[in-house]
This record gives sequence, C-alpha cells and structure tokens, in this order.
Amino acid sequence: GAEGPTLMSYFSKNQIQALKPKITFSTLRDLQCPVLQSNELQGKPEESCSTEELFEWLGAVLNQVSLDNKSSSFLSTYCCPQPNTVVEKAFLCTITGFIIPETIIQLLEQLCCYFGEPKLAYWLTLTVHGFADSPVSWRESEHGFHKGGENLYNFVIFRNLDYWLQMAVGTNDDCPP
Repeated sequence: GAEGPTLMSYFSKNQIQALKPKITFSTLRDLQCPVLQSNELQGKPEESCSTEELFEWLGAVLNQVSLDNKSSSFLSTYCCPQPNTVVEKAFLCTITGFIIPETIIQLLEQLCCYFGEPKLAYWLTLTVHGFADSPVSWRESEHGFHKGGENLYNFVIFRNLDYWLQMAVGTNDDCPP
C-alpha cells in the first residue's frame, strides 16, 4: 500500500536484497524403492511397505545414505525395506530457501499433473522442511526447539491421485488437527 515506496527505499538504502531459492536437480540411478499400495498404510508382508518404512527410507535417500547394507560400511547398515523394486532412474529436485505456501500448492498441483500422461512411476513424493529455528511451527503455534527442531511434512501421491500425508514435528510441537 502507501508504505510500499518507503519500505523499498529502506531496503535499497540498507543494501538489503531478496534472495532467490536455490534449486538443484540430480538423477539417482538404480535406486531401490519400496513397493507401496495407496490403500495399505500399514503395509502387507511380501506385498507392500508401510508409511513408516517409506518415511525412514525417504530420509535415507534425501540424506544420500548408502542403501546397500554392506558390512564394511561404518556409516550405515540401512537397506531398503522389503518388498522393493529397483528403479532405473529417479529424479530428485531440491529447492532451498524461503518458499511461500502458494508455491508449495503449485508444486503439488504440477506433480499431480505428472500422472496425466502414461508414466512408469506408481508414486511420487513432495517433502517440505521448515526451518529448525523458525519462530512458529504450525499455524500460530510457537515452535519448541531443544535439539532437533523437526518441522516437516511429506505428500506421497499415487498414480490414481490418492495420497498420504505424513507430518513430523519436534517433541515440543503439536501437529495441526
């Protein structure tokens, strides 16, 4: 409004500038992925993995943890949950910075459009991490920060457009209702 020009002059006078989010793309080759069924949240032995197994696997993939469970690895003996399948190519896009909710909604809508054409993928995921030192966690709730400051949610979208919503918060925070 009327304060716009004054605010802009303040920013330029004090050499404050807007930063654009950083976007990185990578291709993961021969990635072991859990088998998921949209209607099986708990998973079924020999048929599909649970939401918890997916969440743990996704954390390992996003943090570039080796999933081969080699005994010589000092970092991790984690392996992909069973049942799983090997995906020849998986694409990972990471956007780092302050992103407004409207942009996240646009990303989610674009991901849903991915299934509009015949694709080989059965599911895809969008994970949104809040800042660990954010003053709020969900809505107007104060963000409790002691050690980890966890504050994230994850959409798993299936080919039939069913989805799972997973949320994780720190021990001093509550998820929204």
